[in-house]
Amino acid sequence: MAQNKTTLACSECGSRNYSKNGGSATRTERLEVKKFCKYCKKHTLHRETK
Repeated sequence: MAQNKTTLACSECGSRNYSKNGGSATRTERLEVKKFCKYCKKHTLHRETK
């Protein structure tokens, strides 16, 4: 069984900072979480990418 790998990208600078294994196949909307971006040096909204 293959695992889905999801990546979270910063909405301001576009850098891909966080990755997660086992993304839910039933979720239709993209995940949006406020996380710390080490490039912007502040908490920003991170969105799920493929």
